[in-house]
Amino acid sequence: MGHLATAADGTRIAYQLQGDGPQLLLLAGQANSHHWWDPVRADFERQTITLDWRGTGDSDRPDVVYSTEGFADDVIAVLDDAGIESIDVYGTSMGGRVAQWLAIRYPERVRSLVLGCTSPGKKHGYERSQDIRQALARADQAGRDRILLDLMYTPTWLANHPGPYYVLGDSTMPTYARGRHLVASNNHDAWDELPAIKSPTLILHGADDLFSPAANADLLASRIPDARAHVIPHARHAYFHEFQSVASQLVLDFLADSSV
Repeated sequence: MGHLATAADGTRIAYQLQGDGPQLLLLAGQANSHHWWDPVRADFERQTITLDWRGTGDSDRPDVVYSTEGFADDVIAVLDDAGIESIDVYGTSMGGRVAQWLAIRYPERVRSLVLGCTSPGKKHGYERSQDIRQALARADQAGRDRILLDLMYTPTWLANHPGPYYVLGDSTMPTYARGRHLVASNNHDAWDELPAIKSPTLILHGADDLFSPAANADLLASRIPDARAHVIPHARHAYFHEFQSVASQLVLDFLADSSV
């Protein structure tokens, strides 16, 4: 079901509630709407809350500076509108960067935290290679999609799953908004603040992820008190989809342990 929250600057943020039970907030990757979670959302056997980042989906698309800290403020507007005081949070890719700020700036709102295929930021995190950046920048849309699919999934999985794919970005985004998302994600830097995170934290990553290298998992675990990391063998950036039987169960087990 679709709802609209209003951020501090008046931007309307679309969000969706689905299912019943304990609540879990799911945060998607850069330049993607809530559809990022469509293939795995039912795995969690909870009431899941998703949102369309500003610039995507049914949210407003202001041509202003975006940041991961600002996206976190948008999430708080959603939680306030939904009447949610505290919630378990699972963020992947850029959504994991936003989730870091949620746990840092709004600790009372985050019961437990799962960070997937993400990074502490540009100054200290392990970033994708310059070759990958240049290839994505040079490619036309079809070429870019082919490169992204190779970064997201193994060749064997792609050969047996012709789509649709939900991790290639929101095709309805204006060009300026896509650029704003890229800059927001690239400028993320939570390194100095990560030790302040109090929420129980699980970090997940694909071992063969070149889009956000797997070394980031242990790096984050070394900065967040009592965090534990699990790296999934053979998985790439979209580990949560291709390896969902493993990844979703890891999340469910962690959430069950954290609620005890």
